[in-house]
Amino acid sequence: MRDISRDEMQQLLAAPIFHQIGQTADELGMECYVVGGFVRDLFLERPSKDIDCVVVAPPSALPKGKGSVTPGIALAQTLKQKLGRKAHLSVFKNFGTAQLKVQTSQEPLEVEFVGARRESYSHDSRKPIVEDGTLEDDLDRRDFTINALAVCLNEAHFGELVDRFDGLLDMEDRLIATPLDPDITFSDDPLRMMRCVRFATQLRFQIEEETQEALVRNANRIKIISQERIIDELNKIMLSPRPSIGFVELSRAELLPIIFPELAAMEGVEVRNGRAHKDNFYHTLEVLDNVASHSDNLWLRWAALLHDIGKPRSKRWEPQAGWTFKNHNYIGQKMVSSIFRRMKLPLDERMHYVEKLVGLHMRPIAIADDEVTDSAVRRLLFEAGEDIDDLMTLCEADVTSKNAERKQRFLQNFQLVREKLADLQARDNYRTWQNPITGEEIMETFGLSPCREIGLLKQAVKDAIWESHIPNTHEAAYAYMMERAQEMGLAVKVK
Repeated sequence: MRDISRDEMQQLLAAPIFHQIGQTADELGMECYVVGGFVRDLFLERPSKDIDCVVVAPPSALPKGKGSVTPGIALAQTLKQKLGRKAHLSVFKNFGTAQLKVQTSQEPLEVEFVGARRESYSHDSRKPIVEDGTLEDDLDRRDFTINALAVCLNEAHFGELVDRFDGLLDMEDRLIATPLDPDITFSDDPLRMMRCVRFATQLRFQIEEETQEALVRNANRIKIISQERIIDELNKIMLSPRPSIGFVELSRAELLPIIFPELAAMEGVEVRNGRAHKDNFYHTLEVLDNVASHSDNLWLRWAALLHDIGKPRSKRWEPQAGWTFKNHNYIGQKMVSSIFRRMKLPLDERMHYVEKLVGLHMRPIAIADDEVTDSAVRRLLFEAGEDIDDLMTLCEADVTSKNAERKQRFLQNFQLVREKLADLQARDNYRTWQNPITGEEIMETFGLSPCREIGLLKQAVKDAIWESHIPNTHEAAYAYMMERAQEMGLAVKVK
């Protein structure tokens, strides 16, 4: 965080648009302030393109004969007339807001204008009852102190900071705290609990103690929030540099069992006969952070988060082997669609991508733990297809052993797997591989209608090529098909 004097703030707001807003507000007899995240990010030296402005105006300052025009809309409309074609105006009368998209010499800016307001809530809804208010009323309704900062744009006070709740001190202390009573803040709008965790994750801030306690007390209020809103915040947590922070905070706030029970079920260690398994929740978060350090791909991160999601359902105690999680990858693969459906995540190829990686994530590990053969790598390449690189990234991230020697051995073997993958891709072009023998050819050759034997013959040919028993050519595949067909008692159709 940096200190910013008024003179320095004026320099930071030197872009013409800020002075144009202030001058227009002066002409209309209004007060105008840039507020919220844009101001916060100036102090934190973070990029921020979206600009929110709060406009305060007496009724006498509003244009006559315009209907129910709010101060924000009135200011935006007047500014649009001045800027002409350089700006595009969108008015949202139902919300009393207006958005101005301004083309500057550097990059387009989006400025949202809203009149200062105060809000009140009913217990069963996060939709507020809104009334006109003062700047103080508007800052009172903000979610966190670090978002309750305002900078005046009027000429006489241009660049002056309004910090009603010591948000700068909280930024210095790296704290997330609410401006008013946190119980009221979270009960009024429970989505703020998700935002609290998200800001703590993105900014690497701590949640202030009273705020943390209020999260726990109000956790059940999250049930009135739509799943779409929750998943939007959750995806922002997933895309942060270190997403594990968010999931730990969701657990501490007792929100995780409500919004993501399958993940919450992974937390904890069971001990029997002095033998314990690792905490699969914290292992998963370590894998997620490992993936996040290598890739911004949201869906690869989801695959990391869900790669062991089947372990609670597959956990068994075996006297000789101890704790086992057999077939947890396949169980987890089947769980992905129900999780995506409930959480309102996309049910298209992105979900299928996550399913594939969850189902296959044990395969490279099994190969790396044994002799790395061409046939095993070839089979893996066939099954992973275009997603093989992402699968390898996930599997390398999954090596979290505290045994340095074992970890190094796995990573070295994974490197061998990668080298063989590269060799096979270059030599055999397996990413676009298709079985030389089609079902239609089998039916034509043996006079068959669709039946089980067709699939058995295709699989036999495919296995023979994958295991390098025969060359990847139609001639060799056809000859092998005829041998297997004879063993199955199939006769060639007489023409």
